Amino acid sequence: MRKIYSIAALLLIIAAGCKKFEDFQTDPNKPTKAGPDLLLNTVIQKAFQSTNLGAALANRQMVFINAASNEQYYGWNRAEFTTYGNLRQVIKMEEEANRVEKPEYIPLVKFFKAYYFMQLTNTFGDIPYTSALKGERDTFNAVYDKQQDIFVAVLNDLDAANALINTTTPAVDGDILYKGKMQQWKRLINTFSLRILMSLSLKENNAALNVKARFAKIVNDPATYPLMTGNADNGQLAFFDVLGTRYPTYNDNDLKTAYYLDGTFIDLLKGLKDPRLFSFAEKAPQSVSLPDNDFAAYSGAKGSDPVDDISRKVLAGEVSRIKKRYTDDPVNEPSIAIGYAELQFILAEAVVRGWINGDAAAYYKKGVQASMLFYNIDQASIDAYLALNTFPATNQLAAIMTQKYIASFMNSDWHFFFEQRRTGLPVFDVSGAGVLNNKKVPKRWMYPVTELQTNQTNVNAAINSQFAGDDNINGVMWLLKAE
Repeated sequence: MRKIYSIAALLLIIAAGCKKFEDFQTDPNKPTKAGPDLLLNTVIQKAFQSTNLGAALANRQMVFINAASNEQYYGWNRAEFTTYGNLRQVIKMEEEANRVEKPEYIPLVKFFKAYYFMQLTNTFGDIPYTSALKGERDTFNAVYDKQQDIFVAVLNDLDAANALINTTTPAVDGDILYKGKMQQWKRLINTFSLRILMSLSLKENNAALNVKARFAKIVNDPATYPLMTGNADNGQLAFFDVLGTRYPTYNDNDLKTAYYLDGTFIDLLKGLKDPRLFSFAEKAPQSVSLPDNDFAAYSGAKGSDPVDDISRKVLAGEVSRIKKRYTDDPVNEPSIAIGYAELQFILAEAVVRGWINGDAAAYYKKGVQASMLFYNIDQASIDAYLALNTFPATNQLAAIMTQKYIASFMNSDWHFFFEQRRTGLPVFDVSGAGVLNNKKVPKRWMYPVTELQTNQTNVNAAINSQFAGDDNINGVMWLLKAE
């Protein structure tokens, strides 16, 4: 019996000796891969942080006085493909969801792919889509897909994502947006689909896209395609007074000292008697003795003027700063990426365009109310504002876009810039001597230098097919050409 034990012990030693050295370096009690829940947490934080000061400058909502800002003066040129890095995280989440057999993450994967590819194509035009992200690293020499094909594919993916979520779909872990409530994700996905379809308004007669029918199909079938029902459904990132999760401009010294309100934006709010102004801005130093709710206490600087001219007005105490809560409150307000107020304005526009039946004025009112409630305006003030600013009988699209514009303050990333580019509303001021680009608002960004260095054949093919070989910021992409 002792001899048998000795042989058994010897076999165990030999078996152990056959293991590789690295096998002993793995702690079986610690995970070696990030699960889909951890990846979802990271993806949400990156995607839904949509407070962008550069966009606020380009949208004529703020001005910057420390230097001549390319966003403010429309003098930008190239952007980068860094969004593909965010997409790689989405791909990893998909791989992990499949590895651990968690199909409930797949509709979210489809949403985030759509979300990021829309950012990319809105920025540049044609981009790598089909051949992108086929591996741990981006595919070298990726072929560029046509913008129309990208829109069709994305809309189909979102439709599939909606179908994958039903009443029995398990809640996902790691969901800092909706705490795993999949029906809210379903409403977000369909609301995003309507945003994309409305961005195609210049293509409403394109048979391949079938924009109007797709839009009406979603709106007219709420059982299959539920939409956001209120601000509680907002696709927004909340902040906490914890390192790494605070409001993005908290303690931002530049925002405290170098950013001020644009005069055209303040004048718009003053003309409408809009109480959101008191939530956005501090009183101008020369008017600090006036009550906080006195519109005369607020004034701005024209963003198209040269930096020196703006600085002189600032030094004279004539220009309002952004409200201190944006720098002093670590929590402040959530950052909206896709919201209920925007949805209501989309629906109002759809009625005006004849895409759906409905009451445009009712949608308009709901949108204004949702925006004002988000900025903590009391109901009595909201009612008074809506009584003063009724939905007009003419110039209805201008009224809708004006309210969408106001509602985008310090949220929505570059989305409203793309909306203004689509409609021309409201008109962005380019009258001042500081404006570059021949006093034109750019239509896009040029492709990254890295593409010209590593993917020259394909990027040049895209430039030739879209812009007759001239990669410039005023090039009119397919999306902006009426059909």
